[in-house]
Amino acid sequence: MAHRFYSETQLMVGESVRKFAENAVLPAAAAIDRDDAFPTEIYARLAEMGLFGAGLPEEAGGSGFDTVTLAIAMEELARCSGSVGNIFAIPLEAARFLLDHGDDRHKELIPEVLGGELIPATCVSESDFGSDVASMRTTAVLDGGDYVINGTKAWVSLGLVANLFFVFAKTDPEKGHRGISCFLVHGDNPGLTRGRKEDLLGMHGLATGQLIFTDCRVPAAMRIGPENDAFKMAMVNFDFGRVLMSAMALGIARAAYEDALEYAKGRVQFAKPIFEFQAVQFMLADMSADLAAARLLIHHAARLMDSGHSIVKEAAHAKLFTTDMAMKHVTDAVQIHGANGYSREYRVERLFRDIKLTQIYEGTNQIQRLIIARQIGKEY
Repeated sequence: MAHRFYSETQLMVGESVRKFAENAVLPAAAAIDRDDAFPTEIYARLAEMGLFGAGLPEEAGGSGFDTVTLAIAMEELARCSGSVGNIFAIPLEAARFLLDHGDDRHKELIPEVLGGELIPATCVSESDFGSDVASMRTTAVLDGGDYVINGTKAWVSLGLVANLFFVFAKTDPEKGHRGISCFLVHGDNPGLTRGRKEDLLGMHGLATGQLIFTDCRVPAAMRIGPENDAFKMAMVNFDFGRVLMSAMALGIARAAYEDALEYAKGRVQFAKPIFEFQAVQFMLADMSADLAAARLLIHHAARLMDSGHSIVKEAAHAKLFTTDMAMKHVTDAVQIHGANGYSREYRVERLFRDIKLTQIYEGTNQIQRLIIARQIGKEY
């Protein structure tokens, strides 16, 4: 990064997270992938470093860092492990959601989220409904002073280790996305059981699984925000999440680029390093240019957000461009490695499996194109 464009705080945090990631995350990354086990110690270390509260103001118990700083931190973590980047984002987003939309009782949970005692997970998707949030089947019916939740949530990151769930459910099934509410459900709540663990292509270690709600009674006070208003609240936080996921994809792509460059410099074919071949040079040149472009898009969206502007289009720009280019260039990095790129002995194989998910979650890239089209239509 060109230092003159970043503050001392941004550079300091980036350097601190980079050292932590290289010393603590990178040595564990292959084992996290191989064993598909939630990295409890690393999660605790992230909490100890105050990273889960990095995006909250100091008066809310956070560090008061701006969104650019968070994007820089995410890039450094994901460069060493995409899974750890995800683990960083989830409590960060959960704490922000509580601060933005919760009442005083809900906000009392923030210190435990920041400290790592409460591990949050968000339950939106279902087996048959991902992008089509309005068609979710999980319901929450008011009965006296409680809501009774029934349904099954799928693809819940941290779902099998979390103890605080943000559950999105229909409180007015006839209203589509205008009939969805959000509830806080503790992990030991009667009627909540954990289902199967998802066997994923990549991004291992996230304890991703199903959650089953069977007549799960939750006090009405545990509803976050007004009834039927959760979709709107979630959309606001999705913009923030897309900036983070873009930075995560950037970190993974940067790792692939660095590995490919190092490999190309050392791999000799036809009596010279393969870097000397123009075909390889052009792939690496495209990687370098696109990484720089993606970083500018991400940090532009982050700066706009910190200035109080809507970033619906800009967050979608960053997410769409960064994850598509990352998929392309991680694939090219595998190609540069040749047969070795297909071997688990080399990190690029893991990066290839990890990067695909970034085109799917936080809104698929087809959804990002719809969002951008709608925004430019409004602007016209």
